[in-house]
Formats: sequence, C-alpha cells, structure tokens
Amino acid sequence: MAPWPDGVGRRVLAEVDSTNAEAARLAPDLSGPTWVLGLRQTAGRGRRGRAWQSAEGNFAATLVMRVPDGPAFAAQRSFVAALALQDALAEATRRPEAIRLKWPNDVLLNGAKVAGILLESSGQGGTPGPLCVGIGVNLAQEPDAGTLEPDALAPTSVLSATGIRITPEEFLDLLAPAFATWETRLTTYGFDPLRRAFLDHAAKLGEVITARTAKDSLTGTFTDIDADGALVLTGAKGRVVLPAADIFF
Repeated sequence: MAPWPDGVGRRVLAEVDSTNAEAARLAPDLSGPTWVLGLRQTAGRGRRGRAWQSAEGNFAATLVMRVPDGPAFAAQRSFVAALALQDALAEATRRPEAIRLKWPNDVLLNGAKVAGILLESSGQGGTPGPLCVGIGVNLAQEPDAGTLEPDALAPTSVLSATGIRITPEEFLDLLAPAFATWETRLTTYGFDPLRRAFLDHAAKLGEVITARTAKDSLTGTFTDIDADGALVLTGAKGRVVLPAADIFF
C-alpha cells in the first residue's frame, strides 16, 4: 500500500448529509486539498440531481481541492478520479481484468456499476471556486435494482462480486495515494497520458453504444476520446463529438 499523500488532509465523519456539500462548506477554511469521508451519508446525489444511495459499509467521500486553470481543466479530474478508482479497486480485489471505466464517470466491476463520480464547483466573477470530486463506491451493498431508472446499468458491490470485505477507511487509504499519483501525471505531462490510460480500460471501446444528450439520442461505434475528454462516436452521421452525454449499452 502506498503512503498517504503529503499535504493532503483527511476528515472522517460518522454521518453527513452529502460529502460534496460538507466539503464545499469546509473549503474556505482549508489550507490544502482534503478528503472528506462520510461513514453514513443521508442525502447523497449523483449526476443531474439524481439520488445516490449509500448503504452502510459503502464508500462516500469527496476530495476538495483548488484548480486554478478553469472549468475545462477542472473537468479532467473526472479522469483522474476514474483512473484512481481503477487502481484502488484493482489493489483491493486483485482482479484488474474485471474493472472497466464507463465514460464519463462510472466504474464497472464484472460489467456492472460499482462506483460513480460527481464533480461540482462554484465560483464568482469568473474566478474558479473549490472543486469537489465526489466518489461513491458500493463496497458492501449494491442498491436495489428496482429503485433505479429502468434503463440504468445493473449495480454490483465489491462484496457481492468478489467476496472481499473492505471498510471505507481502508479503501480511502488505497484511493487517496492513487488519486495523488494521477493528479501529478496530469499536472506534469498534461491530459494525453490520462486519455490513453482511460482508453486502455474503457468499457465498450470499438462497440456500438447509444449516447443521450439533453436534446438528442445517437447510436454509433465508440471510437475514441478526444484531446478535451469528449466522447467520439462514428455512425450514420459520421464522426460525432459529444462533450457531455449519458451512454447506454
């Protein structure tokens, strides 16, 4: 296990409404990047305001950090988080071949959703505010599939998929160093190494998928992720670049 990263804080809370909300509240008084881990989360949320169910024993944490380069660069931390989750889950389960990354913000274990990522930020007058990188992992339990949207990917948990028990605190000890490693690669070498690493582990690369935006639904072959992190589909309309979408298999 890698050591805890230098200069990164750690707060473990017995209960919290949302780790992203708590991280945002703490941000003005923090001197550096800090992980906020909630052992019980009562009002977790996912992308586009969806509820995120966080059962007892699951992982709910947020890294709050300053990203001075603007929204486009802040969004690249979704890739940092995904690759860190890949590494942490591989170390926890010893099954790296079972883990895949689903663009833009989910992680799969044996083809089912085990983790999700939510980035939130606020700022004023064009000045970027603190970035909250929220991460939820089904360590002990997966949500009831009947409570999910009809076309949602089937959920799983580390315990049910592998029989391995790991506590939220133990998982944070794996995730924080992995995140720090990928963050250093991003700030040192730029986005391309992360893009290539993500593609190495991307779910359904080279296969036909459906991408839904707020206005449209497109089906095509997942061919690439571009230099800005956008999804590239090739289909009846030719090459289509999608900066944001939900994708379905």
